[in-house]
Amino acid sequence: MFGWISARSGEGRPTLKNGADVAHGTGGGESGLISGTRVATAMGWRPVEAIAEGDKVLTFDAGLQNVTRVTRLRLWDEETTCPREFWPLEVPAGALGNREVMHLLPSQTVMVESDTAEDLYGDPFSLIPARAMHGVRGIGRVPPNAEAEVILLHFAEEQIVFANNGALFHCPSSRDILTCAYETAGEPFYSILPMDEARFLAVQLNEEPAASSTTAPQEFWAAAAPA
Repeated sequence: MFGWISARSGEGRPTLKNGADVAHGTGGGESGLISGTRVATAMGWRPVEAIAEGDKVLTFDAGLQNVTRVTRLRLWDEETTCPREFWPLEVPAGALGNREVMHLLPSQTVMVESDTAEDLYGDPFSLIPARAMHGVRGIGRVPPNAEAEVILLHFAEEQIVFANNGALFHCPSSRDILTCAYETAGEPFYSILPMDEARFLAVQLNEEPAASSTTAPQEFWAAAAPA
């Protein structure tokens, strides 16, 4: 599980144009974790808004990693009403291995586990944009909280982090910048499915049992606890 690395190429992966998937104008952050989301750290589960540069966060492949930068945005701070296309997705408990209801921004990349992905790609884990999950397992859009904040955790290298007792989210490297997050030199470490494949895979999840919450963070803390 901890050795998962995408073997698929980066062909077809989305590129972010003019920051549209990271920040909509001066108002909406469309990628990042919404305040209130709890992530696994060296000190246990903590709200993402409480994470600061230098804190250690537990990652899927690389254990504890230092946060190198934290970017904070208001989800929507324009005077106009937030357009529906930027509304967060509400994910019922258990839909993505999460033990609690959580909210995702449409372009936040999430890791899903499915039999279909294993059949198609030889790997049960895939990274897909959250918007591909709309209508799947009760996931749907909800109006944003007026005070909602978007937090982007950056690492020296891109990472997958544990959140909300089981869900898995992609976080960028410190080399990624708001205006061209995926237009960096070299190939990405993780490959994100293009939208058509992501949507197909998401729809197939309706026919599969929901993945159980991962116990990896609890096992990590138990092993690290002093005797």
